[in-house]
Amino acid sequence: MSRAADFGKVAVLYGGSSAEREISIMSGTGVLKALRAKGVDAHPFDPAQRDLAELKREGFARCFIALHGRGGEDGSLQGALEFLGVPYTGSGVLGSALAMDKERAKLVWKACGLPTPDYEMLERSSDLQAVARRLGLPIVVKPVLEGSSIGVSKVRAAGELDEAYALAVNYQSAVMAEKCIEGPEYTASLVADTPLPLIRIDAPKGNYDYQNKYFTDDTKYVCPCGLPAPKEESLKSLALDSFKALGCAGWGRVDLMLDAGGAPWLLEVNTAPGMTGHSLVPMAAKAVGISYEDLCVKILESAHVG
Repeated sequence: MSRAADFGKVAVLYGGSSAEREISIMSGTGVLKALRAKGVDAHPFDPAQRDLAELKREGFARCFIALHGRGGEDGSLQGALEFLGVPYTGSGVLGSALAMDKERAKLVWKACGLPTPDYEMLERSSDLQAVARRLGLPIVVKPVLEGSSIGVSKVRAAGELDEAYALAVNYQSAVMAEKCIEGPEYTASLVADTPLPLIRIDAPKGNYDYQNKYFTDDTKYVCPCGLPAPKEESLKSLALDSFKALGCAGWGRVDLMLDAGGAPWLLEVNTAPGMTGHSLVPMAAKAVGISYEDLCVKILESAHVG
């Protein structure tokens, strides 16, 4: 670990104006407290309330990005920080933009021969019943540029499609219908481009939604995940391949599922994952003896420009 003084003045970017603002504040508050506990000169910085140019004017040496969703994970913030010349944590402009855009992430994965569920993009004029017939029920309807399961619905009957689309489009005009994989869900955390132990997610009725992610204790997180070691290593390798295929770097999280036959399917990559009390990257780090505080320092060490 670097000496705390080596980091200089650090801004913890959190809050923002996305639909995930509440979760971002929870993440950022935890990171800020952890860095200060390790002696880092860390300060809160909410881009929704302050101009990013103040980072340069006030002498910040690097940024820990704890912003989630659009404006924090989509490459726009990363581009602004590169323009300012302020090092930041996580993936660069391209990796952040591709990972945030679920459709384009799938296009890249499919081009690379990586497994991801079939999907169709929806519009107001789409024949939703025809989409259901082509993909087969159940399907998952989701906004393309949101995270934290915001606006996501699992549709088991064709009659539920209209309501699911209406919910998703309320958050973002680009909406995807994705073939639903029925099976256990796993997440692979990556820190310093190295996969940590997998976590199996056992959500109530298989519904790992916004509420069950952050505000209940009903979801069970299993680590060790229970898979045979060769299978777990294979999934960790797939996660790293999918991460690199999108141009991601530093730290992040890859979500995937296994179908009834045990085949893996990539769902999405998070380039600024949650750092709350319910978050998965800290859980995986703890499993290999890395405390929350040391994890935050390790991520901060990877800060870069471009």
